[in-house]
Amino acid sequence: MNQQVKKEASLLVHGYEVVIGFETHAQLATKSKIFSRAPIAFGAEPNTQACAVDLALPGTLPVMNREAVAHAIRLGLALGSHIAEQSVFARKNYFYPDLPKGYQISQFEIPVVQGGEVSFLLGDEKKTVRLVRAHLEEDAGKSLHEEFHGMSGIDLNRAGTPLLEIVTEPDMRSTAEAVAYAKELHKIVTWIGICDGNMQEGSFRCDANVSVRKPGAPLGTRREIKNLNSFKFMQQAIDYEIRWQIEQIEDGHAIQQATVLFNPDSGETRAMRSKEDAADYRYFPDPDLPPLVVSREWVEQVRADMPELPRQMAQRLVSDYGLPEYDAATLTQSPAMAAYFETAAKTSGQAKLVSNWIMGEVSRRLNAEEKDIADSPVSASQLATLIARIADGTVSNNAAKQVMDVLWSDESSQVDSIIEAKGLKQMNDSCALEAIVDEVMTANSPMVEQFRAGKDKAFNALVGLVMKASKGKANPQQVNDVLKQKLQ
Repeated sequence: MNQQVKKEASLLVHGYEVVIGFETHAQLATKSKIFSRAPIAFGAEPNTQACAVDLALPGTLPVMNREAVAHAIRLGLALGSHIAEQSVFARKNYFYPDLPKGYQISQFEIPVVQGGEVSFLLGDEKKTVRLVRAHLEEDAGKSLHEEFHGMSGIDLNRAGTPLLEIVTEPDMRSTAEAVAYAKELHKIVTWIGICDGNMQEGSFRCDANVSVRKPGAPLGTRREIKNLNSFKFMQQAIDYEIRWQIEQIEDGHAIQQATVLFNPDSGETRAMRSKEDAADYRYFPDPDLPPLVVSREWVEQVRADMPELPRQMAQRLVSDYGLPEYDAATLTQSPAMAAYFETAAKTSGQAKLVSNWIMGEVSRRLNAEEKDIADSPVSASQLATLIARIADGTVSNNAAKQVMDVLWSDESSQVDSIIEAKGLKQMNDSCALEAIVDEVMTANSPMVEQFRAGKDKAFNALVGLVMKASKGKANPQQVNDVLKQKLQ
């Protein structure tokens, strides 16, 4: 079996191929709503962030938010999409209590952002997901249910909040690929500053369209899992949905197109309603909004203000610092992490060692405390000093972790002061080290003979004894070199 066949086989689940597409709603980081001047503030008292336009009072007219369009242009440029010079808004008709107009203003036939792609690494393999479109639309309000009083209410604070709905082709073939895509898209929208990415507050909401089929068969019937607001729940929901669909088909049941919700407590998806098609929404052009015109000059103006994109920066880290692609992709997870790395790498001159420490020791501590690297107690310059002391042999890697313990708990402390106070300086005196090696070899002559008789494990034991005799202060590499020389 060749590698390609093996790879394809590994993606099958009980003989079925999984097909996944995404629709992601990114809430745009504007100060006001998409068609009104009402403010946007999460957690405000119900109905305090809604004006007459949001309430759909008679006589009110929508007015396009220019900054929302600029954010759409930024996304299009970041994803290599075509930005339409003219796009059209439509009315998407459905009747929910939290939709005061009885329709949602969205884009249908001609969206502002068309095509594009999102590329990312899944392990060592590069994956690319094609985009169909990204269109501007307004959010709906929110229904509130009081469990103890048996009452429901409507909060229209969210009504009219600007959204970009980003739609993919059904290109993903596993849960891991789907989650990796969602993380990469999340990174991009936060990196370019169009969305704060807060999934708990609903700023970045993902809907996953999941279906299964036998290899080579037509696409299966999809079910849409709505409002996945964490990557953990996303993985659990898609995994469950895949298993459920396969079981249904194996039991002889046909999959019915539906919108489903994921229950984190039970770990199961459940049908909410039958899935609508475009015809069910009776789209037609909104007569209150003229076509949206985006000039080439405006696009170039936005392009000039764009930051260095993650994939561009990753390529630069590989070329400028000699980092592996995996390291570069990891270090460009956020602008803050990339800046932290570059500061420490330039100061210390030890890019790979800095990368190892950020991805290892620093990330481990941040994750344990649920902190972002921007809130790290250890600054990039402090890490650079510590890395420089490892590189010049002042401290061992283990001793450096002890220094990090102090730095993490006391931000005002200094690397060199900690090394002196705790007596962590590595022994680099070759004469003193040779004397310790001689003592260890004399006291453990049977072990020396075992090594010379071909038992390599005895060497590691001797290294350990030398490190113990030096109270951990000997340079491990120097111990290896001196011991090898004397044993030979």
